[in-house]
Amino acid sequence: MFIHKIDDDLYLKLVDLEDAEDMFLLVDTSREHLKEWLGWVDFTKKIEDSKEFIQGCMRSYAENKSMTTVIFYKGNAVGTAGYNTIDWSNKTAYIGYWLHKDYQGNGIMTRVAKALTDYAFEYYKLNKVDIRAAVGNKKSRSIPERLGFVQEGTIRQAEWLYDHFVDHVVYGMLHDEWERKM
Repeated sequence: MFIHKIDDDLYLKLVDLEDAEDMFLLVDTSREHLKEWLGWVDFTKKIEDSKEFIQGCMRSYAENKSMTTVIFYKGNAVGTAGYNTIDWSNKTAYIGYWLHKDYQGNGIMTRVAKALTDYAFEYYKLNKVDIRAAVGNKKSRSIPERLGFVQEGTIRQAEWLYDHFVDHVVYGMLHDEWERKM
């Protein structure tokens, strides 16, 4: 079982079926907040939906295609983060994350994104980490900016969110850049 301790208050655990109830409750109690930027929220209506998602994550991890973790802060599950995709041929990991509304503003996701970036370069020996966020999602965009990622461009109409398209800003960090920053 993958568990990655970030600091005394914060760790990541590979998602498994035991997390289904926590994951569902996190989504359900933060539904309107999450729905602003995440297109899958309406597809999570019951615990079984979370179980199906987790089973897909477990399969993808076993196939070495992604890694989804539950974020634990002071002993409580507070969100998820991981590599939505690991592109081995191009040595790139694509980080994705979300955090329950009650836990924002504590620096949690910045520390998580830093730890995932470190892990991608040190353990997986990848060359690049990519983080994408909707142009208007300033909280999500502030994370790669705070960590010194380079804004590489904008993908127009990259995602359909319920009734409209949103553009995505692409941030990238190369292994050698990260080493110089750290």
